[in-house]
Amino acid sequence: MNRRKFASTSALSAAYALAVGAGLIAPGTVLAQANAAGWNEKAFGQKGLKDAAASLGAASFSDTKDVNWGNTPEIAENGAVVPVSVASNIAKTESIAILVDKNPSALSGVFDIPAGTDPAVVVRVKMGQTSNVFALIKADGKYFVATREIKVTLGGCGG
Repeated sequence: MNRRKFASTSALSAAYALAVGAGLIAPGTVLAQANAAGWNEKAFGQKGLKDAAASLGAASFSDTKDVNWGNTPEIAENGAVVPVSVASNIAKTESIAILVDKNPSALSGVFDIPAGTDPAVVVRVKMGQTSNVFALIKADGKYFVATREIKVTLGGCGG
């Protein structure tokens, strides 16, 4: 985030806080604004791949090998910050969602890919245990999924 964007975001947050504090708007109004901006509460509350994918509009999906996992490790020494890198090689990629199978909420993030940009995302996710990580890719109106198992170790012991 650059300095100007940070400053404008901070100023907007401060304005909302002042308006709520002065009683000009109700706190629920601010939450409604956040939900209108794209928060899919139903999808983020799902427990597994199929339910989360359905909440995102994927009634069905196909397996794919057309994903580059980049620097995503096979073994993560610290489950609190696991780097996940996904690059789609599927033409007309529209979005990439990252899901962690054994997390309380499977969906970690959804990223819209604007036309003409590289379909790649890099995030850090929290994992409590060894799990499959899924990249759910929407391309040309169809859904595809790639899977990678990440083993989480305690204290970096490698087992």
